[in-house]
Amino acid sequence: MHLVDEADDVPVRSTAELIAYFVGAGKPASAWRVGTEHELIGVIKPTGEAPPYDGPHGIGKLLAAFAAEGGVPVLEDGNAIALTRGDAQITLEPGGQFELAARPVTDDHMFVSDLREYLASLGDVSQELGLAWLSTGIRPFGTRADIPWMPKLRYDVMRGYMPTVGTRGLDMMQRTATVQANLDFADEADAAAKLRCLYANTSILTALWACSPIVDEKVTSYQSYRAWIWRDTDNARAGLLPLIFDREDVFTAYTEWALDVPMYFVYRHRYLTVPANLTFRTFMRDGWNGEHATRADWAMHLSTLFPDGRLKKFIEVRGCDCGSIEMIEALAPMMRGLLYDTTARTAASALTDGMSFEARQQLADVVPMQGFAARAGKHTVGELAKELVAIAADGLSRVAPAAVPLLAPVHEIATTGRTQADRMIELWNQHAGDRPTLIQALAHPGLG
Repeated sequence: MHLVDEADDVPVRSTAELIAYFVGAGKPASAWRVGTEHELIGVIKPTGEAPPYDGPHGIGKLLAAFAAEGGVPVLEDGNAIALTRGDAQITLEPGGQFELAARPVTDDHMFVSDLREYLASLGDVSQELGLAWLSTGIRPFGTRADIPWMPKLRYDVMRGYMPTVGTRGLDMMQRTATVQANLDFADEADAAAKLRCLYANTSILTALWACSPIVDEKVTSYQSYRAWIWRDTDNARAGLLPLIFDREDVFTAYTEWALDVPMYFVYRHRYLTVPANLTFRTFMRDGWNGEHATRADWAMHLSTLFPDGRLKKFIEVRGCDCGSIEMIEALAPMMRGLLYDTTARTAASALTDGMSFEARQQLADVVPMQGFAARAGKHTVGELAKELVAIAADGLSRVAPAAVPLLAPVHEIATTGRTQADRMIELWNQHAGDRPTLIQALAHPGLG
């Protein structure tokens, strides 16, 4: 088995067929779910070193232990690189970050239950392997050079490509950890409204979830160093997209944009590196090396695009640092309240009405450092964050009232103005230089 759906090798020859990929993903509101994915950064106790794939503290052993409890391993060159369990997946990120893509749920408390069960298993196995898992959006210990690469073949291609298109791509791959929410849409108009709301507020979400101020074992001036890394990773495929604000035909507009983003690779039983600047448009029209574009290729290409809000067969919210367990649990209900309730979505979209796209870009540039102090028009991001959380709670009270208490940690951050990054800086300064104590202080409960 492989994560690439090779069975979906239906040829695609026209833009209309690519647009149909999105059209066919629409669901009625009664079928809408929310999925959560998060990446955890592991360290070897008590040194704080990044775990390799092999060896007594290896990520490979960790994945094997999960496989022994059930699921279908995904292998590449004999190495397990992922595990599927029904609608959930456990996967490896380039620097050994351990990712859970949990099953999509209709009730956010179902995700909480799934997450707690997963964390209990992770804690048991990690104890045996001498690993701890940190509550942070970036690895605080050591430098990028100290982090072993995981044996995942697509990362070999990306590892060579990233330095050609930006200055921070390898940092993104090896050092960062995010939490994201995935949401459904009914049709093109609904997807356009949801994406516009998300893009209007992505910088506010980044400030609310900021949790990556420590880099190379030093306190930086950043609230979210992870978000700053994304500002120069690969600007052809990342960041804000003006089409979200300019176009109602978002399926067509997003397709046209994606067609002209260079491809990383083509998968045919293995990853084949394509020539630099080969776009999907050219591949679909002319083919390459005897290969011709398929629907599976399109799905793969879409997964290599990294805008702040990504469109696939669902909408991905991508602007948040991973942090505490409670903040991991809070993102799905936050976005359910904002995007699944029309009144809340309209109110949230209006928070930054009147900002030009250039002003939004500038805000995205400064928020990683300034956080709540950044200004969006006449207001600070901190002021807007309070309003956004209140709007989300109001929307959630209509679409899923039982989930409102899950917003408590976000409400506390917005109300006090004290972020996870601020707390992390305090802990770091309190225990500076004492790696074992820092690991214990920064680790998730039960994972230290």
